[in-house]
Amino acid sequence: MKIWVDADACPKVIKEILFKTSIRLQIPLILVANSYMNIPHHELISFVKVDSGDDVADMYIAEHVEVNDLVITADIPLAAEVVGRGTLAINPRGELYDEENIGERLSMRDFMKELRDGGVVTGGPDSFNAKDKQNFANSLNKILSKKGYH
Repeated sequence: MKIWVDADACPKVIKEILFKTSIRLQIPLILVANSYMNIPHHELISFVKVDSGDDVADMYIAEHVEVNDLVITADIPLAAEVVGRGTLAINPRGELYDEENIGERLSMRDFMKELRDGGVVTGGPDSFNAKDKQNFANSLNKILSKKGYH
């Protein structure tokens, strides 16, 4: 199993949780982004810099992820792509994307995009907070426990 991170928009506190988890449980962690970032120097943690452009990091992850892997992303189309292949995905707020909810998430995303494109101001998500961090840590632990990591 590997953990893949759509790292450009992933909050720093979430990356820190993932760094510690990777080392503690000996799970390879791959961060993918189109801009350089500092990561711990550890054999299990790697960084892939992709070219700039829309969805380039997402496409890289989708092309390299395997069924038993876990993807961390707030990008719903990427989540839909990997879930469609049998891979688990969670967002940085700890929400699990699975076969049961990804269709609804995609529909809502597309609907909100249509509203914004039509000039309706919809606002964005609430600011990332400590509860989101805790929800992510709990979801990550639950998923990894189910996969046999303790």
